[in-house]
Amino acid sequence: MSTFAGRTTAALLRAKPAVFTQQANFSLKSKTSKNIAWVVGSLAVGGGVVTAAALATPVLAGDPILHPAKMHWSHSGWLDTYDHASIRRGYEVYKQVCAACHSMEYMHYRNLVGVIFTEEEAKAEAEEAQVEDGPNDDGDMFLRPGKLSDKFPSPYKNEQLARNANNGALPPDLSLICLARHGGEDYIFSLLTGYSDAPAGVQLMEGQHYNAYFQGGAIGMAQALYNEIIEYSDGTPATQSQLAKDISTFLKWAGERDQDKNKLYGLRGIIVGLIMLSAVLFLNRQAWSTQKTAQLAFRPPVYKKYVKTFRKGHKDYGMK
Repeated sequence: MSTFAGRTTAALLRAKPAVFTQQANFSLKSKTSKNIAWVVGSLAVGGGVVTAAALATPVLAGDPILHPAKMHWSHSGWLDTYDHASIRRGYEVYKQVCAACHSMEYMHYRNLVGVIFTEEEAKAEAEEAQVEDGPNDDGDMFLRPGKLSDKFPSPYKNEQLARNANNGALPPDLSLICLARHGGEDYIFSLLTGYSDAPAGVQLMEGQHYNAYFQGGAIGMAQALYNEIIEYSDGTPATQSQLAKDISTFLKWAGERDQDKNKLYGLRGIIVGLIMLSAVLFLNRQAWSTQKTAQLAFRPPVYKKYVKTFRKGHKDYGMK
């Protein structure tokens, strides 16, 4: 009986660690399940909050904006340059149409030399503008013919006059307009050709017009370009799309006048870099060719010399 009791006690003692191990495993699994449940619950709550916020946000008819399509321009490639004939026609569009409302504060007549006009033509173009200067000896301001160093004249003397003349809207400066608008020249072209009647549900205030490419759709600028609104000096048909294309090219050039020069310098840098890289690779190969092509060869001694040395060694150690 005592033997049986001893065996039972020993069996229980041996089984006790296994019970503890099962309990520990169960505790670990329970903790892991709690962590997973907490993560899933947090994600569910967060997703619900985001969804509720999105559903609570009002959707207005004027909020969507039509993004301009990506167009291929003559200057858009890595090795493409500006179309100077288009730039010249674009300047004519700006001078005869856009300059009535929009200024170009960062453009000077000297910037036209070598791109649109020769130096003599640019001087004659500048002299057509009357620039306010002074004061003179009497302390009065006066008008004088423009010079190459003068800026393009502004249509308004100050911002308040510009707003009063345009129903409270301020016409933006066009010097850097292509860099300031998402889409660049694509946006300018689409905006100038994107006027249409307002769709149902869109209410326009007095003096506003509908353009799907403008933020909100309601724009204070009326449609400015129509077929044959001006005549090009080179005889190009002045269709609406041609006018929009030329003014977009001109405004792109006005914002990045050094683009052609930068592309040329970049191409030269790439060519010089390739030449230098080739020279460095050649010199590196030449410098390391001896080490990289070297081979180690084991050449055993002549057999007779080896036997003689072997016998001498045995003799030195008293071996026969």
